[in-house]
Amino acid sequence: MKSVVKVSKTVEDAINEALKELDAEREDISTEIIEEPNKGFLGFIGARDAKVKVTVVNDPINIAEKFIDSLLNGMSVKAESTITRKGSTLNVYIDNINSTDMGITIGRRGNTLDAIQYLLSLAVNRNRQNYIKVLIDVKGYRKRREETLVRLAQKMGQKAKYNNRPVKLEPMNPYERRIIHSALQNVDGIVTHSEGEDPYRRVVIESK
Repeated sequence: MKSVVKVSKTVEDAINEALKELDAEREDISTEIIEEPNKGFLGFIGARDAKVKVTVVNDPINIAEKFIDSLLNGMSVKAESTITRKGSTLNVYIDNINSTDMGITIGRRGNTLDAIQYLLSLAVNRNRQNYIKVLIDVKGYRKRREETLVRLAQKMGQKAKYNNRPVKLEPMNPYERRIIHSALQNVDGIVTHSEGEDPYRRVVIESK
């Protein structure tokens, strides 16, 4: 477990400095007051700052590492994961994986990867008050998929405008539907909306 010792004018200031260094939140830590602050005689003789030891006891990165390692082992997938946290977002990047295992981990149109991301989010946010967003990628798949969807949106937008008929895309998850909507939101003569219920909800592209 990660821990730091901080010295400051008050216990509260010392804890806040520790939280900043550890990139943690109050609910993630335990606190040990090593020395209480003392103003000293006449406000300066024998004055002493607060000294506090702060330890991370509910580390989202540690939880994610254990979850991903266990899951990949259970799937018989050989890979390495790098997990970083930036504020309220946890990024998981899976690398050093062969093409076969990569296909297993991603699944059809990313369905397996989305399921893993959802389950990891549940594990990380269990018993937490402040939600942490979890994002998982495998060897840049998300970026490549986004580029593919943008090209698809542009092509189908032109088709809808040229034929003056609605174009219905294949069912997509909410993240992919947002990419389609965003790619076409500023295209003249084109509107988009979603129809149907998940997991069969799809984007419809129309000319206007």
